[in-house]
Amino acid sequence: MTTANTVAAGSQSPSHFQFPYPPERKPEDMTSFKHLTANGNAHHLLQHLGNPATTLVTGERYISPAPTQDMTGLRYPDLLIAFDVDLAAFERSNAYVISEQGKPPDFVLEIASPSTGREDITAKRRAYADLEIVEYWRFDETGRYHRTRLAGDRLVDGRYEPIEIIQLADGILQGYSEVLNLYLRWEHGVLGWYDPATGQHIVTYDDLRLGIADAETRAAIAEAQVRELQEQLRRLRGN
Repeated sequence: MTTANTVAAGSQSPSHFQFPYPPERKPEDMTSFKHLTANGNAHHLLQHLGNPATTLVTGERYISPAPTQDMTGLRYPDLLIAFDVDLAAFERSNAYVISEQGKPPDFVLEIASPSTGREDITAKRRAYADLEIVEYWRFDETGRYHRTRLAGDRLVDGRYEPIEIIQLADGILQGYSEVLNLYLRWEHGVLGWYDPATGQHIVTYDDLRLGIADAETRAAIAEAQVRELQEQLRRLRGN
């Protein structure tokens, strides 16, 4: 018998392994939350990239070549972006399993922290190249842990080659992601994402809020103008 709180037999394979959540970060390592979650960056990216039914923008989930119960050596980047993926398979496994998706992620990014900074530029770089992830980026608010503030690598013939990072002005560094068709920018310690087509930052919550406020202001002005015209017409008819 199946009730509202039971799962019908055969609706999900009991043998399918669901990956655990990665270990919790220490408070001093919560830099990814500051730069990707608290400011809405991950959400802004998903909205900008479009196709939410097949585009995955996530973080803090394991990447694995195949289903496994051995988490040894598996990585869980701060940000993972993949196009043309099976989101249901990702949710079912609670991980990005390359054999299930048929392709590696397209983009990963690590935010520097005291405990992982050195690993980000050594072991993780090798691991992501071995997984054939097309682009691997690193962001360091201070430059203290990665020994540079912004860096990116692109996979060429199975090996990572550095992406050019240019200095736009004092305190502003920028590199171009071919995968995302966006500029990543380090600007006075803040991570930004800029659209080459407009030269502007991708749309944020603040932009939407200001846009709504401007629209409301314009509507109020238009209503006031209509009322004034109506009043003028009444005065003319009265004369």
